Amino acid sequence: MAGREHWEEVYTAKAEDQVSWFQERPTCSLELIRATGLGPAERLVDVGGGASRLVDALLEEGYRDITVVDIAGTALAQARARLGARAAAVAWRAADVLAGGLGGPFALWHDRAVFHFLTAAEQRARYREVLEAEVPPGGQVIIATFAHDGPERCSGLPVARYTPEELAAELGPGCELLETRAERHRTPAGALQSFIFCRFRRR
Repeated sequence: MAGREHWEEVYTAKAEDQVSWFQERPTCSLELIRATGLGPAERLVDVGGGASRLVDALLEEGYRDITVVDIAGTALAQARARLGARAAAVAWRAADVLAGGLGGPFALWHDRAVFHFLTAAEQRARYREVLEAEVPPGGQVIIATFAHDGPERCSGLPVARYTPEELAAELGPGCELLETRAERHRTPAGALQSFIFCRFRRR
């Protein structure tokens, strides 16, 4: 997985609505978050959240305890500037997810950005350790990755692609697969990218 310098360059070179993963409204993520049944006072973390507009939508839906984590402080600054005064209601952490210490425990872990960049087994093992430390049993986990017919590279980096079953196997017995969805994401440049979304419960 690339380090802080790479991602700072990405967010400096492009406007937040020009990166390939931009979504005006992250519909699939929101539908799965609603499906968890978690109330607005529950603690949520969006790992690799960057300048995503998921946080905007969560605030609009009344969630009050949101943490956004990203390795690129530039991305978080873009989100904070966009939100204006509402940014004060969010905890922002410029940090490497694999370093841990994200401020849990969280009732919900959401990741549409990090896992498919973890191309080494030891990185994925560390991700699982952090997730299990931050989300206690009974908490829920939503992870999106590129599907097998999705791109092989993103932002100049190789990615890993998954089926829901393969993703569940990576997370191991500590996570029970509850629901899966497929999404065809259209990038700002007009390309279509295949994603899988999976919702799990921590055992």
